Amino acid sequence: MSLYSQVIAALAVLFYLTAVFCAVDAIIRVRTAQGAIAWALSLLTIPYLALPCYLIFGRNKFAGYLEQRREIAHETRELLQRTHNALDDYLIGYSDELPLYNSLYNLSRTPATSGNRIELLVNGQATFKSILDGLETATDYILIEFYIIRDDNLGARFTRILSQKAQQGVRVHLLYDEIGSRNFHRTRMCKQLLKTGVEVAAFNTTQGRRNRFQLNFRNHRKIVVVDGKQAWVGGHNIGDEYLGLNKRRGFWRDTHARLEGPAVLGVELAFATDWRWATRKPLEIQHQLEPPRCGNSDVLVFASDPASTLEEAGLMFHQVIVEARYRIWIASPYFVPDRGIISALQLAALRGVDVRLIIPDEPDGPLVGLANWAFTRELLPAGVKLYRYQGGFMHQKVLLMDNKVAGIGTANFDNRSFRLNFEITLLVHDEHFCVEIEEMLEDDIAHSHRVTPEEIADKPLWFTFATGVARLFSPIL
Repeated sequence: MSLYSQVIAALAVLFYLTAVFCAVDAIIRVRTAQGAIAWALSLLTIPYLALPCYLIFGRNKFAGYLEQRREIAHETRELLQRTHNALDDYLIGYSDELPLYNSLYNLSRTPATSGNRIELLVNGQATFKSILDGLETATDYILIEFYIIRDDNLGARFTRILSQKAQQGVRVHLLYDEIGSRNFHRTRMCKQLLKTGVEVAAFNTTQGRRNRFQLNFRNHRKIVVVDGKQAWVGGHNIGDEYLGLNKRRGFWRDTHARLEGPAVLGVELAFATDWRWATRKPLEIQHQLEPPRCGNSDVLVFASDPASTLEEAGLMFHQVIVEARYRIWIASPYFVPDRGIISALQLAALRGVDVRLIIPDEPDGPLVGLANWAFTRELLPAGVKLYRYQGGFMHQKVLLMDNKVAGIGTANFDNRSFRLNFEITLLVHDEHFCVEIEEMLEDDIAHSHRVTPEEIADKPLWFTFATGVARLFSPIL
Protein backbone atom coordinates (compact mmCIF):
# COMPACT_ATOMS: atom_id res chain seq x y z
CA MET A 1 0.00 0.00 0.00
CA SER A 2 1.39 3.40 -0.97
CA LEU A 3 1.92 6.20 1.50
CA TYR A 4 -0.90 8.11 -0.15
CA SER A 5 -3.29 5.20 0.38
CA GLN A 6 -2.22 4.89 3.99
CA VAL A 7 -2.91 8.57 4.61
CA ILE A 8 -6.35 8.30 3.01
CA ALA A 9 -7.16 5.21 5.07
CA ALA A 10 -6.00 6.90 8.28
CA LEU A 11 -8.11 9.99 7.54
CA ALA A 12 -11.14 7.80 6.81
CA VAL A 13 -10.71 5.99 10.13
CA LEU A 14 -10.28 9.31 11.96
CA PHE A 15 -13.36 10.70 10.25
CA TYR A 16 -15.45 7.70 11.24
CA LEU A 17 -14.17 7.76 14.85
CA THR A 18 -15.13 11.43 15.01
CA ALA A 19 -18.60 10.51 13.75
CA VAL A 20 -18.86 7.81 16.46
CA PHE A 21 -17.80 10.35 19.10
CA CYS A 22 -20.44 12.81 17.82
CA ALA A 23 -23.08 10.06 17.84
CA VAL A 24 -22.33 9.47 21.54
CA ASP A 25 -22.41 13.25 22.10
CA ALA A 26 -25.82 13.43 20.36
CA ILE A 27 -27.23 10.67 22.57
CA ILE A 28 -26.08 12.56 25.66
CA ARG A 29 -26.86 16.13 24.66
CA VAL A 30 -29.61 16.33 22.04
CA ARG A 31 -32.81 17.62 23.59
CA THR A 32 -35.34 15.05 22.34
CA ALA A 33 -35.13 11.27 22.03
CA GLN A 34 -36.25 11.49 18.39
CA GLY A 35 -33.50 13.98 17.58
CA ALA A 36 -30.86 11.96 19.38
CA ILE A 37 -31.84 8.79 17.50
CA ALA A 38 -31.91 10.58 14.15
CA TRP A 39 -28.47 12.13 14.65
CA ALA A 40 -26.90 8.94 16.03
CA LEU A 41 -28.19 6.74 13.19
CA SER A 42 -27.19 9.19 10.47
CA LEU A 43 -23.73 9.73 11.98
CA LEU A 44 -23.11 5.97 12.07
CA THR A 45 -24.57 5.14 8.65
CA ILE A 46 -23.76 8.16 6.48
CA PRO A 47 -20.96 9.88 8.42
CA TYR A 48 -19.52 11.77 5.43
CA LEU A 49 -22.80 13.66 5.05
CA ALA A 50 -24.00 13.71 8.66
CA LEU A 51 -20.79 14.79 10.43
CA PRO A 52 -20.48 18.24 8.78
CA CYS A 53 -24.20 18.80 9.38
CA TYR A 54 -23.87 17.84 13.04
CA LEU A 55 -20.91 20.14 13.59
CA ILE A 56 -22.95 23.05 12.21
CA PHE A 57 -26.52 22.24 13.26
CA GLY A 58 -26.22 19.64 16.00
CA ARG A 59 -25.36 21.90 18.90
CA ASN A 60 -28.09 23.64 20.87
CA LYS A 61 -25.91 25.30 23.50
CA PHE A 62 -23.63 28.21 22.74
CA ALA A 63 -20.17 27.28 24.03
CA GLY A 64 -17.94 30.04 25.36
CA TYR A 65 -20.63 32.67 25.79
CA LEU A 66 -21.64 31.33 29.19
CA GLU A 67 -18.15 31.91 30.57
CA GLN A 68 -18.23 35.49 29.32
CA ARG A 69 -21.69 35.96 30.77
CA ARG A 70 -20.42 35.00 34.22
CA GLU A 71 -18.03 37.93 34.01
CA ILE A 72 -20.69 40.34 32.82
CA ALA A 73 -23.08 38.95 35.45
CA HIS A 74 -20.63 40.07 38.12
CA GLU A 75 -20.59 43.55 36.62
CA THR A 76 -24.37 43.43 36.35
CA ARG A 77 -24.75 42.58 40.01
CA GLU A 78 -22.55 45.53 40.90
CA LEU A 79 -24.63 47.80 38.68
CA LEU A 80 -27.89 46.51 40.11
CA GLN A 81 -26.50 46.97 43.62
CA ARG A 82 -25.57 50.57 42.81
CA THR A 83 -29.01 51.17 41.32
CA HIS A 84 -30.94 49.23 43.95
CA ASN A 85 -31.91 52.28 45.98
CA ALA A 86 -32.97 54.13 42.84
CA LEU A 87 -34.96 51.13 41.59
CA ASP A 88 -36.33 50.06 44.94
CA ASP A 89 -39.61 51.92 44.50
CA TYR A 90 -40.13 50.32 41.06
CA LEU A 91 -39.24 46.68 41.63
CA ILE A 92 -42.13 44.23 41.31
CA GLY A 93 -41.99 41.28 43.68
CA TYR A 94 -44.18 38.20 43.78
CA SER A 95 -47.88 39.03 43.64
CA ASP A 96 -51.23 37.37 42.89
CA GLU A 97 -52.02 40.06 40.32
CA LEU A 98 -49.09 39.17 38.06
CA PRO A 99 -48.75 35.38 38.13
CA LEU A 100 -46.91 35.44 34.78
CA TYR A 101 -44.14 37.62 36.21
CA ASN A 102 -43.95 35.28 39.22
CA SER A 103 -43.37 32.22 37.07
CA LEU A 104 -40.83 33.95 34.81
CA TYR A 105 -38.96 35.72 37.63
CA ASN A 106 -36.31 33.01 37.96
CA LEU A 107 -35.86 32.74 34.17
CA SER A 108 -35.27 36.44 33.67
CA ARG A 109 -31.93 37.96 34.63
CA THR A 110 -33.46 41.38 35.32
CA PRO A 111 -36.34 42.30 37.64
CA ALA A 112 -39.74 43.47 36.47
CA THR A 113 -40.32 47.16 37.16
CA SER A 114 -43.22 49.57 37.40
CA GLY A 115 -43.29 53.24 36.44
CA ASN A 116 -42.62 52.74 32.74
CA ARG A 117 -44.13 54.30 29.65
CA ILE A 118 -44.42 52.26 26.46
CA GLU A 119 -45.40 53.51 23.02
CA LEU A 120 -46.66 51.23 20.27
CA LEU A 121 -44.97 51.81 16.89
CA VAL A 122 -46.79 50.23 13.95
CA ASN A 123 -44.75 49.68 10.77
CA GLY A 124 -41.52 51.19 9.51
CA GLN A 125 -42.39 54.84 9.04
CA ALA A 126 -43.47 55.30 12.67
CA THR A 127 -40.66 53.12 14.02
CA PHE A 128 -37.74 54.74 12.24
CA LYS A 129 -39.04 58.26 12.75
CA SER A 130 -39.21 57.56 16.47
CA ILE A 131 -35.73 56.00 16.60
CA LEU A 132 -34.04 58.65 14.46
CA ASP A 133 -35.70 61.47 16.42
CA GLY A 134 -34.54 59.79 19.62
CA LEU A 135 -30.96 59.52 18.38
CA GLU A 136 -30.96 63.24 17.70
CA THR A 137 -31.57 63.90 21.42
CA ALA A 138 -28.56 61.87 22.63
CA THR A 139 -26.08 63.77 24.78
CA ASP A 140 -24.17 60.97 26.55
CA TYR A 141 -24.30 57.59 24.79
CA ILE A 142 -26.08 55.50 22.17
CA LEU A 143 -26.30 51.70 22.14
CA ILE A 144 -27.52 50.17 18.89
CA GLU A 145 -27.76 46.50 17.96
CA PHE A 146 -29.43 44.90 14.93
CA TYR A 147 -29.43 41.51 13.27
CA ILE A 148 -29.42 43.05 9.77
CA ILE A 149 -27.94 46.43 8.81
CA ARG A 150 -28.15 47.45 5.14
CA ASP A 151 -25.97 50.04 3.47
CA ASP A 152 -28.91 51.68 1.69
CA ASN A 153 -30.92 54.89 2.01
CA LEU A 154 -32.17 54.10 5.51
CA GLY A 155 -28.68 52.98 6.50
CA ALA A 156 -27.35 56.32 5.24
CA ARG A 157 -29.79 58.18 7.51
CA PHE A 158 -28.53 56.22 10.50
CA THR A 159 -24.92 56.78 9.44
CA ARG A 160 -25.42 60.52 9.22
CA ILE A 161 -26.87 60.83 12.72
CA LEU A 162 -24.55 58.34 14.42
CA SER A 163 -21.46 59.92 12.86
CA GLN A 164 -22.61 63.38 13.83
CA LYS A 165 -23.24 62.31 17.42
CA ALA A 166 -19.89 60.56 17.69
CA GLN A 167 -18.11 63.71 16.48
CA GLN A 168 -19.99 65.68 19.13
CA GLY A 169 -18.50 63.46 21.84
CA VAL A 170 -21.43 61.07 22.33
CA ARG A 171 -20.26 57.48 22.92
CA VAL A 172 -21.79 55.40 20.14
CA HIS A 173 -21.60 51.59 20.30
CA LEU A 174 -22.94 49.62 17.32
CA LEU A 175 -23.25 45.83 17.31
CA TYR A 176 -24.32 43.62 14.40
CA ASP A 177 -24.65 39.88 13.79
CA GLU A 178 -21.84 38.48 11.68
CA ILE A 179 -24.19 36.15 9.77
CA GLY A 180 -27.26 38.37 9.42
CA SER A 181 -25.03 41.26 8.29
CA ARG A 182 -22.22 39.15 6.87
CA ASN A 183 -20.81 41.83 4.55
CA PHE A 184 -21.41 44.85 6.73
CA HIS A 185 -17.74 45.25 7.69
CA ARG A 186 -16.91 45.84 4.00
CA THR A 187 -19.55 48.53 3.40
CA ARG A 188 -19.01 52.26 3.02
CA MET A 189 -21.43 52.69 5.90
CA CYS A 190 -19.25 50.73 8.29
CA LYS A 191 -16.08 52.51 7.17
CA GLN A 192 -17.73 55.91 7.61
CA LEU A 193 -18.93 55.04 11.11
CA LEU A 194 -15.47 53.85 12.17
CA LYS A 195 -13.86 56.94 10.64
CA THR A 196 -16.06 59.27 12.69
CA GLY A 197 -15.43 57.50 15.99
CA VAL A 198 -18.35 55.08 16.27
CA GLU A 199 -17.32 51.87 18.05
CA VAL A 200 -18.44 49.01 15.78
CA ALA A 201 -18.28 45.30 16.64
CA ALA A 202 -19.59 42.06 15.17
CA PHE A 203 -21.30 39.53 17.42
CA ASN A 204 -19.07 36.66 16.31
CA THR A 205 -20.74 33.39 17.23
CA THR A 206 -17.74 31.61 15.69
CA GLN A 207 -15.08 33.20 17.88
CA GLY A 208 -13.22 30.90 20.26
CA ARG A 209 -11.56 27.54 19.70
CA ARG A 210 -14.74 25.51 20.36
CA ASN A 211 -16.99 27.66 18.21
CA ARG A 212 -15.55 27.50 14.70
CA PHE A 213 -18.48 25.55 13.31
CA GLN A 214 -21.40 26.96 15.33
CA LEU A 215 -22.95 28.80 12.41
CA ASN A 216 -26.40 27.78 13.58
CA PHE A 217 -26.60 30.48 16.24
CA ARG A 218 -27.72 34.06 15.60
CA ASN A 219 -27.91 37.27 17.59
CA HIS A 220 -31.40 38.24 16.50
CA ARG A 221 -31.89 41.15 18.90
CA LYS A 222 -32.88 44.65 17.76
CA ILE A 223 -31.98 47.18 20.44
CA VAL A 224 -31.53 50.94 20.57
CA VAL A 225 -30.84 52.80 23.83
CA VAL A 226 -30.30 56.57 24.19
CA ASP A 227 -28.73 57.95 27.38
CA GLY A 228 -30.35 55.23 29.49
CA LYS A 229 -33.65 57.09 29.21
CA GLN A 230 -35.22 55.65 26.05
CA ALA A 231 -35.07 52.21 24.47
CA TRP A 232 -36.54 50.69 21.31
CA VAL A 233 -37.20 46.95 20.84
CA GLY A 234 -39.14 45.13 18.13
CA GLY A 235 -39.11 43.37 14.79
CA HIS A 236 -37.52 45.92 12.44
CA ASN A 237 -33.95 45.75 11.19
CA ILE A 238 -32.17 48.59 9.39
CA GLY A 239 -32.96 48.38 5.70
CA ASP A 240 -35.20 49.93 3.06
CA GLU A 241 -37.32 46.77 2.84
CA TYR A 242 -38.54 47.46 6.39
CA LEU A 243 -40.09 50.63 5.00
CA GLY A 244 -41.87 48.59 2.33
CA LEU A 245 -39.49 49.76 -0.41
CA ASN A 246 -38.45 46.31 -1.65
CA LYS A 247 -40.40 45.56 -4.84
CA ARG A 248 -40.29 41.80 -4.35
CA ARG A 249 -41.46 41.96 -0.73
CA GLY A 250 -43.89 44.83 -1.09
CA PHE A 251 -45.61 46.15 2.03
CA TRP A 252 -43.74 45.19 5.22
CA ARG A 253 -45.97 44.69 8.28
CA ASP A 254 -43.97 45.00 11.50
CA THR A 255 -44.20 46.27 15.06
CA HIS A 256 -41.77 48.00 17.41
CA ALA A 257 -42.07 49.65 20.83
CA ARG A 258 -40.47 52.66 22.46
CA LEU A 259 -39.79 52.35 26.19
CA GLU A 260 -39.08 54.92 28.90
CA GLY A 261 -38.53 54.31 32.59
CA PRO A 262 -36.67 51.88 34.87
CA ALA A 263 -37.07 48.94 32.45
CA VAL A 264 -34.63 50.64 30.06
CA LEU A 265 -31.90 49.36 32.38
CA GLY A 266 -32.88 45.78 31.50
CA VAL A 267 -32.48 46.52 27.79
CA GLU A 268 -29.07 48.07 28.49
CA LEU A 269 -27.95 44.99 30.39
CA ALA A 270 -28.87 42.74 27.45
CA PHE A 271 -26.76 44.92 25.17
CA ALA A 272 -23.89 45.01 27.68
CA THR A 273 -23.77 41.21 27.77
CA ASP A 274 -23.58 41.02 23.98
CA TRP A 275 -20.99 43.78 23.78
CA ARG A 276 -18.79 41.95 26.29
CA TRP A 277 -18.87 38.80 24.16
CA ALA A 278 -18.17 40.68 20.92
CA THR A 279 -15.30 42.84 22.17
CA ARG A 280 -14.07 41.00 25.29
CA LYS A 281 -14.30 44.37 27.02
CA PRO A 282 -16.91 45.80 29.41
CA LEU A 283 -19.30 48.44 28.20
CA GLU A 284 -17.85 51.70 29.50
CA ILE A 285 -20.80 54.03 29.89
CA GLN A 286 -22.31 55.92 32.80
CA HIS A 287 -25.66 54.26 33.33
CA GLN A 288 -28.75 56.25 34.24
CA LEU A 289 -28.80 55.42 37.96
CA GLU A 290 -31.95 57.29 38.92
CA PRO A 291 -34.61 56.42 36.35
CA PRO A 292 -37.64 58.69 36.62
CA ARG A 293 -41.20 57.42 36.78
CA CYS A 294 -42.51 57.90 33.26
CA GLY A 295 -45.84 56.07 33.22
CA ASN A 296 -47.99 53.28 34.63
CA SER A 297 -46.76 50.25 32.69
CA ASP A 298 -45.18 47.26 34.42
CA VAL A 299 -42.48 45.77 32.18
CA LEU A 300 -40.34 42.66 32.32
CA VAL A 301 -37.41 42.73 29.90
CA PHE A 302 -37.02 39.08 28.92
CA ALA A 303 -33.65 38.45 27.26
CA SER A 304 -33.12 34.83 26.16
CA ASP A 305 -30.13 33.04 24.66
CA PRO A 306 -28.80 29.56 23.78
CA ALA A 307 -26.11 29.68 26.49
CA SER A 308 -28.60 29.11 29.29
CA THR A 309 -29.28 25.77 30.90
CA LEU A 310 -33.03 26.16 30.29
CA GLU A 311 -34.70 26.98 26.99
CA GLU A 312 -35.87 30.39 28.10
CA ALA A 313 -37.86 31.73 25.15
CA GLY A 314 -39.72 28.46 24.65
CA LEU A 315 -40.59 28.29 28.35
CA MET A 316 -41.76 31.90 28.29
CA PHE A 317 -44.16 31.27 25.40
CA HIS A 318 -45.34 28.04 27.01
CA GLN A 319 -46.10 29.81 30.30
CA VAL A 320 -48.01 32.61 28.56
CA ILE A 321 -50.22 30.01 26.84
CA VAL A 322 -50.76 28.01 30.02
CA GLU A 323 -51.75 31.06 32.08
CA ALA A 324 -54.21 32.46 29.50
CA ARG A 325 -57.77 32.34 30.84
CA TYR A 326 -59.85 33.66 27.95
CA ARG A 327 -57.52 34.84 25.18
CA ILE A 328 -54.09 34.19 23.67
CA TRP A 329 -53.32 35.87 20.35
CA ILE A 330 -49.90 35.42 18.73
CA ALA A 331 -48.52 37.01 15.56
CA SER A 332 -45.28 35.62 14.17
CA PRO A 333 -43.67 35.39 10.72
CA TYR A 334 -42.14 32.00 11.54
CA PHE A 335 -44.53 29.45 13.05
CA VAL A 336 -42.53 26.25 13.53
CA PRO A 337 -43.11 25.27 17.20
CA ASP A 338 -42.23 22.10 19.10
CA ARG A 339 -44.48 19.39 20.47
CA GLY A 340 -44.83 21.04 23.90
CA ILE A 341 -46.06 24.30 22.41
CA ILE A 342 -48.46 22.52 20.06
CA SER A 343 -49.95 20.60 23.00
CA ALA A 344 -50.26 23.78 25.09
CA LEU A 345 -52.11 25.56 22.27
CA GLN A 346 -54.43 22.58 21.77
CA LEU A 347 -55.24 22.36 25.49
CA ALA A 348 -55.82 26.11 25.72
CA ALA A 349 -58.35 25.98 22.88
CA LEU A 350 -60.03 22.90 24.36
CA ARG A 351 -60.54 24.65 27.71
CA GLY A 352 -62.29 27.53 25.94
CA VAL A 353 -59.48 30.04 25.47
CA ASP A 354 -59.72 32.13 22.29
CA VAL A 355 -56.49 31.02 20.59
CA ARG A 356 -55.60 32.96 17.44
CA LEU A 357 -52.41 32.70 15.41
CA ILE A 358 -51.51 35.18 12.67
CA ILE A 359 -48.79 34.19 10.20
CA PRO A 360 -47.82 35.47 6.74
CA ASP A 361 -49.69 34.05 3.78
CA GLU A 362 -46.37 34.09 1.90
CA PRO A 363 -43.73 32.90 4.40
CA ASP A 364 -40.02 33.56 4.12
CA GLY A 365 -39.01 30.41 2.24
CA PRO A 366 -40.79 27.27 0.95
CA LEU A 367 -39.69 24.97 3.79
CA VAL A 368 -41.06 27.34 6.42
CA GLY A 369 -44.32 27.63 4.49
CA LEU A 370 -44.76 23.88 4.20
CA ALA A 371 -43.93 23.37 7.88
CA ASN A 372 -46.60 25.97 8.76
CA TRP A 373 -49.22 23.85 7.01
CA ALA A 374 -48.07 20.72 8.84
CA PHE A 375 -48.65 22.33 12.24
CA THR A 376 -51.88 23.98 11.11
CA ARG A 377 -53.28 20.52 10.37
CA GLU A 378 -52.79 19.57 14.03
CA LEU A 379 -54.18 22.73 15.60
CA LEU A 380 -57.46 23.32 13.78
CA PRO A 381 -59.31 20.24 15.15
CA ALA A 382 -58.74 21.54 18.70
CA GLY A 383 -60.39 24.86 17.88
CA VAL A 384 -57.32 27.03 17.29
CA LYS A 385 -58.02 29.84 14.81
CA LEU A 386 -55.23 30.38 12.29
CA TYR A 387 -55.09 33.44 10.04
CA ARG A 388 -52.80 33.95 7.06
CA TYR A 389 -51.99 37.65 6.64
CA GLN A 390 -52.49 38.82 3.05
CA GLY A 391 -51.72 42.53 3.28
CA GLY A 392 -47.99 42.04 2.58
CA PHE A 393 -45.17 40.29 4.42
CA MET A 394 -45.91 40.17 8.15
CA HIS A 395 -42.74 40.20 10.27
CA GLN A 396 -44.02 41.31 13.69
CA LYS A 397 -43.48 39.25 16.86
CA VAL A 398 -46.41 40.13 19.11
CA LEU A 399 -48.50 38.33 21.72
CA LEU A 400 -51.57 39.26 23.75
CA MET A 401 -52.66 37.29 26.81
CA ASP A 402 -56.15 38.04 28.16
CA ASN A 403 -56.35 41.79 28.74
CA LYS A 404 -53.35 41.85 31.06
CA VAL A 405 -50.07 41.15 29.30
CA ALA A 406 -48.78 42.08 25.85
CA GLY A 407 -45.44 41.10 24.39
CA ILE A 408 -43.36 42.81 21.71
CA GLY A 409 -39.87 41.75 20.76
CA THR A 410 -37.64 39.80 18.44
CA ALA A 411 -38.50 36.18 19.29
CA ASN A 412 -40.32 34.21 16.61
CA PHE A 413 -42.64 31.31 17.36
CA ASP A 414 -40.17 28.68 16.23
CA ASN A 415 -37.47 26.33 17.47
CA ARG A 416 -34.71 28.68 16.33
CA SER A 417 -35.91 31.48 18.59
CA PHE A 418 -36.76 29.04 21.37
CA ARG A 419 -33.31 27.45 21.46
CA LEU A 420 -30.72 28.89 19.06
CA ASN A 421 -31.10 32.66 18.87
CA PHE A 422 -30.30 35.54 21.17
CA GLU A 423 -33.66 37.30 21.56
CA ILE A 424 -35.32 40.00 23.63
CA THR A 425 -39.02 40.49 24.45
CA LEU A 426 -40.82 43.21 26.41
CA LEU A 427 -43.65 41.72 28.50
CA VAL A 428 -45.94 44.61 29.37
CA HIS A 429 -48.67 44.60 32.02
CA ASP A 430 -50.90 47.55 31.10
CA GLU A 431 -54.58 47.25 30.18
CA HIS A 432 -54.55 50.39 28.03
CA PHE A 433 -51.56 49.09 26.07
CA CYS A 434 -53.30 45.71 25.69
CA VAL A 435 -56.27 47.48 24.12
CA GLU A 436 -53.92 49.12 21.61
CA ILE A 437 -52.42 45.72 20.76
CA GLU A 438 -55.90 44.21 20.44
CA GLU A 439 -57.01 46.89 17.97
CA MET A 440 -53.80 46.47 15.96
CA LEU A 441 -54.16 42.68 15.74
CA GLU A 442 -57.86 42.92 14.89
CA ASP A 443 -56.88 45.10 11.93
CA ASP A 444 -54.31 42.47 10.91
CA ILE A 445 -56.97 39.75 11.15
CA ALA A 446 -59.25 41.85 8.93
CA HIS A 447 -56.51 41.65 6.28
CA SER A 448 -56.08 37.90 6.73
CA HIS A 449 -57.61 34.69 5.45
CA ARG A 450 -58.82 32.24 8.09
CA VAL A 451 -57.74 28.68 7.34
CA THR A 452 -60.48 26.03 7.55
CA PRO A 453 -60.27 22.23 7.98
CA GLU A 454 -61.97 21.86 4.59
CA GLU A 455 -59.20 23.88 2.95
CA ILE A 456 -56.58 21.51 4.34
CA ALA A 457 -58.61 18.42 3.40
CA ASP A 458 -58.72 19.61 -0.21
CA LYS A 459 -54.92 19.74 -0.48
CA PRO A 460 -53.44 17.08 -2.82
CA LEU A 461 -51.55 14.06 -1.49
CA TRP A 462 -48.18 15.34 -2.69
CA PHE A 463 -48.71 18.51 -0.63
CA THR A 464 -49.46 16.49 2.50
CA PHE A 465 -46.27 14.49 1.96
CA ALA A 466 -44.23 17.65 1.35
CA THR A 467 -45.48 19.24 4.57
CA GLY A 468 -44.47 16.10 6.46
CA VAL A 469 -40.96 16.25 5.01
CA ALA A 470 -40.68 19.96 5.84
CA ARG A 471 -41.68 19.21 9.39
CA LEU A 472 -38.64 16.95 9.76
CA PHE A 473 -36.47 20.04 9.32
CA SER A 474 -38.41 22.10 11.90
CA PRO A 475 -35.65 22.03 14.56
CA ILE A 476 -33.33 24.08 12.31
CA LEU A 477 -35.77 26.22 10.29
